[in-house]
Amino acid sequence: MHFVGSRSSADSQVTKAQTFYGWKLVAALWVLDFLNMGFPLFGGAVINTYMLKQIAMERSTYGLGFTLLNLFVGLPSILVAAVILKWGIRASFAIGSSLICLGALWLSYFATKPWHYLLGFGVIIATGISFATIVPVTIAVTRWFNRYRGRAMAIPLAASGVAGFLLAPFVNKILAANGGNWRQAWLVVVGIAVASAIFAFVFVKERPEDLGQTVDGARADAAARHAASPSRLVTRLLWTPSQAFKTPAYWLIVVGGLACQFPYFFFIAHWILHLRQHGISAADAAWAQGLFTLGGIGGRLIGGWLMDKMPARFAFMSGLCCYFLGSFLAMNVQSTAFAVAVTAGILYGTAFGWTFVCMNTITAHYFGPAAFPKVNGMMLLLTGIAGSPAGVIGGRLFDRYGSYVPAFELNILISAIGILALAFAPMPQKGITADSGPVAATEPAV
Repeated sequence: MHFVGSRSSADSQVTKAQTFYGWKLVAALWVLDFLNMGFPLFGGAVINTYMLKQIAMERSTYGLGFTLLNLFVGLPSILVAAVILKWGIRASFAIGSSLICLGALWLSYFATKPWHYLLGFGVIIATGISFATIVPVTIAVTRWFNRYRGRAMAIPLAASGVAGFLLAPFVNKILAANGGNWRQAWLVVVGIAVASAIFAFVFVKERPEDLGQTVDGARADAAARHAASPSRLVTRLLWTPSQAFKTPAYWLIVVGGLACQFPYFFFIAHWILHLRQHGISAADAAWAQGLFTLGGIGGRLIGGWLMDKMPARFAFMSGLCCYFLGSFLAMNVQSTAFAVAVTAGILYGTAFGWTFVCMNTITAHYFGPAAFPKVNGMMLLLTGIAGSPAGVIGGRLFDRYGSYVPAFELNILISAIGILALAFAPMPQKGITADSGPVAATEPAV
């Protein structure tokens, strides 16, 4: 009887491990990132081109909307983190969906002037995207995963790449079918945002403890042993945000984050114009842009896998190297060698996807789940502010030199600075915990 009882208990533990909710949550986060990033951003980019035909504005004003969007996706990051810490991840998704609804309704019913577009798309919708995508997704993954955090982070963050590839042509077909009624198209975004909020309320779970589970789905005793065992990839220290901000490693990571963001912000603004300047047709340029998006999907998966296999900074540095080769190829684009343009676009997409996952995972690896919301939120804020002028800087370099080559050279320099910064940013060796005072970290100095 004792033997049977022990077997039954073991079977129960296996069943519980098999029903770990973390991977279901990852799937739910993928859907949410697809909806909340895809329709308002990538779909909105298409809707805006139809709106431009009826609301007269200069192209610089039109481009300013996207600059504002890049800025306001990053600016609220600290506020989003604070909301999550106080009210939870589902509250963040709800606020984000509400703001996306508000911005889309504003554009659908009230937009008649350029500043209406700038406010609705560049500020309100952008803030909604901030509350409903990167910050809550990364915090949820950090709370549920440790050993497989990199891969779990990569999957939902790859959704935006899929959305960019699929939703732009899909929304364009909707607009072509309804006679270019862009106001009606924004109402579709409203419906998607409402559905997204309901989906988040049903499927997002704050922590594994809420379901009686443990991080990574391990059995309680195995989880305790794993938490106490040393690891060279993930810290065992109980960092607070203020302690993390005092480490040199954190600020070096921020420099690496800028090296991830700046080339990307330049590229999405000027890549098609660069290709057109070198005699590549509009259709082929659009195709190259689409392959850039697909490269981002592969890059996210590679970066996530490597974050679970090697020290985080080495995975991060490896991804930045892709910007080097991509930039060299971009500077040698010719109409007679379209394959060079395609390869450059794929490499840029791979570089951004790879390093973006690393950027959002390394702070969790270095400083732990408790400090992660504010620590990563601050990094997204700083890199978003510093990287958002990339499109303007690239345009000014073109205006001065008549070529985008100096801008790509600047991207190479920034990538090199990021690699150098990360080379001097091993996991902090000592830290102060709230309970035990100074303790040694577990990653060996390399």
